Amino acid sequence: MTVLPRIRFLDRTTPPHILTLILITGMSALNMSIFLPSLAAMTSYFETDYAIMQIALSGYLAATAVLQTIIGPISDRFGRRKIVIGSLAIFVLATIGAYFATTVETFLLFRILQAAVATSMALSRAIVRDMVPQEQAASMIGYVTMGMAIVPMVGPMIGGALDQLFGWHATFIFLALAGTSVLILCHFDLGETVAGEGVSFADQIKDYPELFRSPRFWGYVLCSAFSSGAFFALLGGASFVATSIFDLSPLWSGIALGAPAIGYAAGNFLSGRFSVRMGINRMALAGTAVTIFGMGISVILTLSGVIHPLSFFGFCVFLGIGNGMTLPNVMAGSISVRPHLAGTASGLGGAIMIGGGAALSQFAGGLLTLETGTLPLQWVMLSVSVLAMLSVLFVIWREKALG
Repeated sequence: MTVLPRIRFLDRTTPPHILTLILITGMSALNMSIFLPSLAAMTSYFETDYAIMQIALSGYLAATAVLQTIIGPISDRFGRRKIVIGSLAIFVLATIGAYFATTVETFLLFRILQAAVATSMALSRAIVRDMVPQEQAASMIGYVTMGMAIVPMVGPMIGGALDQLFGWHATFIFLALAGTSVLILCHFDLGETVAGEGVSFADQIKDYPELFRSPRFWGYVLCSAFSSGAFFALLGGASFVATSIFDLSPLWSGIALGAPAIGYAAGNFLSGRFSVRMGINRMALAGTAVTIFGMGISVILTLSGVIHPLSFFGFCVFLGIGNGMTLPNVMAGSISVRPHLAGTASGLGGAIMIGGGAALSQFAGGLLTLETGTLPLQWVMLSVSVLAMLSVLFVIWREKALG
C-alpha cells in the first residue's frame, strides 16, 4: 500500500496544495492569451507592422519550446521549487519591463523573457508525478491542467475588457500583480518534491536517436504539431481579423478568441468518455475529421461571399473540439511508442509541437492584409488540419503493416 505524502496548505515543508499547482499552470496559459485582443492596438502604439508585433506570440512560443526540452532535467538536478520560484520572479520582472518598454524591440525582448513562466506548465506535471503513484497521477494531472482549458476561455476576455477600459498597458499591470501573487503563494506553499537526482540533459539527448528512428513516434508528433499548429495559426492572425477586418471592440475580440477554448473543453470531454472504447488512433482520426469539417465549411462560406464574424470565429469552435479529441490521444501515443523513454518523448514531442506552432503563428500573421481578408488564415488552418489527418492515417497504416 502506497502512503501518500501529507500536504498542509501554506507549509513549504510539505508538497504543494493542488490549488497552488492549478494556479501556476493557469498563470502560464494566461500569459500566452490575455494580450491577444490588444495586438492591433500595440502595433499602432509602437508604430510597427502587424507581422513584427506578431513576434510577441511566435517568439514567446519558440522560447517555450526550448524550455520544454531542458527544464525537466534542470529541475531534476536543482529541484522543482527553486526553478518554479525563479521562473516566476523572472516573469514578473519581464512583465514590468514590457509595461515600461518604449520601443517594439525592447517590448519583444521582455515579452520573450516572459516565457520563463512556461516552466510552471511542465513542472506542475512533474511535481504531481513526484507526489503520487502512477495510477493516481493521471487523475490529479487532470485537475492541475484544468487551468489550461479554462484560462484560454477567460484570458482574452479579461485582456479585451482591460484594453477597452484602460488601454493595453493595463493588461501587463494585471499580469504583474497576478504573477507576484502566485510567486508569494509558491514561496509559502511550494515544498520541494524531488531529491535532485534525475536524468541529466546529456543522458536525455542520448535517447533521442531511438525516438527519431521510430516512424510511429513521428506520426504521432507530427499529428500533434499540425493539429495544434492550426490553433496557433489562429492565435497569430485572430487579433488582426477581429479588429481590422471585422472591426470588433477589444472586449468582443476577447470573446471571439475564447470560442476555440470552449470547443477544446468539449473535445476533452469526448476524449475522456470514448478514447478507451474507440482507441487512441480512431479517436484522433475522428478529431482531425471534425476540424477539417469545420474549417472546410468556414472556407466555403467565405468563398461564397459570407463575410461575418460568426462564419469565421463560430466555426473555430470545431477547431477546438477537434483538437480536444486529437491532442490527448496522439500525446498518449507518442509516449507509448517507447515506454521506457516516456519522459524524453514527452519533452521532445512538446518542443516540436510548440515550435511548429510558433512558426505557423508567425507565418499566418504575416499573410493577412485588409485586401486578402480572412481567407489566407482559413486556408492555413484547413491545410495543416489535413496534414494532421494524414499523419494519424500513417500511424494506422504503420500499425497494420506491422501486424
